Amino acid sequence: MLMTEQATGHHPQPRPRNGATPAPTVEHVTGAQSLIRSLEEVGADTVFGIPGGCILPAYDPMMDSKKVRHILVRHEQGAGHAATGYAQATGKVGVCMATSGPGATNLVTPIADAHMDSVPLVAITGQVASKAIGTDAFQEADIVGITMPITKHNFLVTKADDIAKTIAEAFHIASTGRPGPVLVDIAKDALQAKTTFSWPPQTDLPGYRPVTKPHAKQIREAAKLISAAKRPVLYVGGGVIKSGATAELKVLAELTGAPVTTTLMALGAFPDSHPQHVGMPGMHGAVTAVTALQKADLIVALGARFDDRVTGKLDSFAPYAKIVHADIDPAEIGKNRAADVPIVGDAREVIADLVQAVQAEHTEGNKGDYSAWWSDLNRWRETYPLGYDLPEDGSLSPQQVIQRIGQLAPEGTVFTAGVGQHQMWAAHFIDYEKPATWLNSGGAGTMGYAVPAAMGAKAGMPDRTVWAIDGDGCFQMTNQELTTCALNNIPIKVAIINNGALGMVRQWQTLFYNQRYSNTVLHSGPDDVNPAAKGTRVPDFVKLSEAMGCVALRCEDPADLDKVIAEANAINDRPVVVDFIVHEDAQVWPMVAAGTSNDEVMAARGVRPDFGDGEDD
Repeated sequence: MLMTEQATGHHPQPRPRNGATPAPTVEHVTGAQSLIRSLEEVGADTVFGIPGGCILPAYDPMMDSKKVRHILVRHEQGAGHAATGYAQATGKVGVCMATSGPGATNLVTPIADAHMDSVPLVAITGQVASKAIGTDAFQEADIVGITMPITKHNFLVTKADDIAKTIAEAFHIASTGRPGPVLVDIAKDALQAKTTFSWPPQTDLPGYRPVTKPHAKQIREAAKLISAAKRPVLYVGGGVIKSGATAELKVLAELTGAPVTTTLMALGAFPDSHPQHVGMPGMHGAVTAVTALQKADLIVALGARFDDRVTGKLDSFAPYAKIVHADIDPAEIGKNRAADVPIVGDAREVIADLVQAVQAEHTEGNKGDYSAWWSDLNRWRETYPLGYDLPEDGSLSPQQVIQRIGQLAPEGTVFTAGVGQHQMWAAHFIDYEKPATWLNSGGAGTMGYAVPAAMGAKAGMPDRTVWAIDGDGCFQMTNQELTTCALNNIPIKVAIINNGALGMVRQWQTLFYNQRYSNTVLHSGPDDVNPAAKGTRVPDFVKLSEAMGCVALRCEDPADLDKVIAEANAINDRPVVVDFIVHEDAQVWPMVAAGTSNDEVMAARGVRPDFGDGEDD
């Protein structure tokens, strides 16, 4: 089974008038040439990578390609995250490339990241010559074995004749069903050997038949539960964005009148401004969203996986709720929470069918009355809104910085975020109205994601503004890709939320470790080790960014905030980095402490909401 026209962006060859299938074009090429021709045929237009010994044969024909753009990154981890950002922003398959051994192992983190977040990714790695595999040859690593638990599938190719078929299969697997990363490891002698190239190749994927169409009986059962419920919640996960089901979701939500909560990976799937949106659930979710799930009598999970960050202590999660769980991956259904109505299928088809089934229920006079439920929800929203306090010392509030970036950004801006406090603030204080405008590392929680992901998003969507919201800890892991951006005309914008510390870890030390700040200060060394460093900020992010070819700004005064952001927005010919020096003690609220029940959500430090009586009945 080959990629469809919609998936690849390529039009199939016209059929002859007699209806016969056109004969494939056959070319005599090297394995490396077959690889590049295959990438062209599947519609790959951008590859992020670094050449090295075993992948080097592939780089020679790539130089002649008119369709495939290669972006030379500074670290293979950057290549992987850039491919992920490209895929998340465009909906196409992201492609990264590396050589054997350490080149391949440097891709492990972004591959694991893509696996956790169901991102369509194809990683192509060079391998030592086939006869040397298993001999501990120079720069040999069993990358197929290493990545087996973190890929949707992977291949070891030792024959040039198999390259085209394998690439076709890899892209098909990565982009269909539940998307995910696929690794293709190619021995160097396979790249160098002669072969014939023909397209389309004969592919063979026995047993791989993703179910997309849901079972009609399960859909009807779900619709009946929705109509009978008094306190339903639509719990929306990243699968809704992956399937392109956001329009259908809006129809279903408005048809039912049920509240909608969107997970960290689903922000933008349902407009933040919509009156039925009650916020993001989870450890740092909105109080209303967290509590709605706890008090619900029905949860309709769409493309979500009952992640521990959403459920808190699992055995106390949503104790009154029946569960409708729809997911394209049957392995997710019942994995964490038993489903009363399991539905296997693509979210777009599931939701479209649910709309029809709910309409049929309404026609028969079966329509849920959620007025009392909305009375509770609106009271919680009014009582426990998201917010923050400005620092008493007049320093910059990190929440205010991020909020103003969101408010002043051009329409359609894509935001990426690293992992930590700034990630949660960006999730809360920027409004997401459309899908694919919020990219982050949800499942793996990978520090260093933001800058290369922004680079990939901008490479794939050059006409969109792309802001990376990063912390000073995350930024120091992958900032070298700013050089890549500067040299390849990829003008991203980076906001460093610089509190001089590993902020989220420091918050935990404040709350749970008696304010013992062990190894979380970033900008200076211990006085007894380096007295000269006291009071300084090392590195100087402005100088560092300028050295990498960026425009660099610094903002410390709230009075300058809007002016600096406007200046950054006005620069579109080079990357821009803004070093925002913010208060170090700001914390992320609401919060559910790890391992505790969502019933113990705190709206702020020491403030536990009072929901009154009666909602549990």
